[in-house]
Amino acid sequence: MNVLKTLSNPAARGGVVLALCAVLLPVLASAQGENATPADAAAVGQNMAARGELRELRAYLMEAAERNNELRAAFSSWRAAVERVTQAESLPDPRLSFAYYTTPLETRGGPARYKYGLSQSLPFFGKLSLKGQVALREADGLKAKFDALKLATFAKVKKAYYEYAYLARAIETTREAIELIKYMEKIATVRYTAGAAGHGEVIRTQVELGKLEDRLRSLRALSRPQAATLNALLDRPAGEEIPLPPSVPVMRITEDKEGLVAQLASQNPELAYWDTVTAKTEAGKRLAERNYLPDFTFGLESTEVDDSRSPGMTGDGQNPVMVSMSVNVPLWLDARKAAVDEQSAKLRAARRSRAGLERQLRADLELALYNYEDAGRKIDLYKKTLIPKAKQALGVVVEAFMTGNGSALDLIDAEQTILELQLAYYRAVTDQAQRMAEMETLVGSELPCEFHGSLLPQDG
Repeated sequence: MNVLKTLSNPAARGGVVLALCAVLLPVLASAQGENATPADAAAVGQNMAARGELRELRAYLMEAAERNNELRAAFSSWRAAVERVTQAESLPDPRLSFAYYTTPLETRGGPARYKYGLSQSLPFFGKLSLKGQVALREADGLKAKFDALKLATFAKVKKAYYEYAYLARAIETTREAIELIKYMEKIATVRYTAGAAGHGEVIRTQVELGKLEDRLRSLRALSRPQAATLNALLDRPAGEEIPLPPSVPVMRITEDKEGLVAQLASQNPELAYWDTVTAKTEAGKRLAERNYLPDFTFGLESTEVDDSRSPGMTGDGQNPVMVSMSVNVPLWLDARKAAVDEQSAKLRAARRSRAGLERQLRADLELALYNYEDAGRKIDLYKKTLIPKAKQALGVVVEAFMTGNGSALDLIDAEQTILELQLAYYRAVTDQAQRMAEMETLVGSELPCEFHGSLLPQDG
């Protein structure tokens, strides 16, 4: 039985309605299972490992940690700074001296030919320890910078992955909408042939089909540069294939605002960097104050003496040994005072920089938290209100269309509404995940979540 006969047969028209709904259902399928309640959280978490959404993301994060060139360079810089600590705490090398008399120096015991000695400088007590603290705090600062870069890199990987996952859902949703419009075009053509509709309905469905196919081509073309972004973060060749994620992972945080602010103050690596700068400057100031005290140099010298030309002389041919000690005189007090004042000014600057940065980071956290919560409100709005009502409206339009009381234009408008609402829903879920990645960068660690899973099951 062809479509024209089916439409002309009232008894069979209900079967066509069911067939049309069967085409519509895949477009709406991902919205039907999205009314998950907190009671479903445990089941979602249990199934997540099998589905592997976050496992795939974590594999990308591990790869970025191992292969990202910026991270590897920052790690090497930190390791190099750690090696400077031992150098700073080490004594200066001892000095070996040797002198030769071109004209022998006549002494009572005999002519002196040459002399040699060994000396060792010893900084005043505590100076080496303070130099080591300065070097250690500098290494700690590079470690904090490494941690900040690691968090920023992880956030980039997560955002790129979430955007790639959104693209996958947009491609799938648009493809399903195209299938629906193709089916509608066939029905509009049949109705036009039967004289039950005007040619405008056919043209409108064809125009809408062309627009959707162009959108689909653009989305598919976009997958290549987005995959290249991920590949760059993972130090892979730009053209390496990355499979489209099956869904956008959703992570609902359980930490309240006060807890997030407390984590930011204690764990943010950028603040930790300024803490290390403050500690380094404090040690540098104490070292500058110790430079008012002298350093010591201890030495041991011996002179090689030949046998005396006068027999029977006391000390004939004996080599005299001399023990020496010297200190530097900290005479130029203005220079030392300037060094202390310099460190004091640096210390004030570091403390003010940290205070200003903490206020800015708190403002950034406030904005990120607002955007996260706003995305959550939109998710609930689309999931619980707008998409269900749009589905109801589409059902009414489908029924009117099949009974001859509606037009293809009404059906196209209803389809466009569903498509845009679904894309807006996926956009809100993606935005929420990306804002969470921003908050994790600000607080310095992964946030505790009620569950990890996906409210967007793969269609099928």
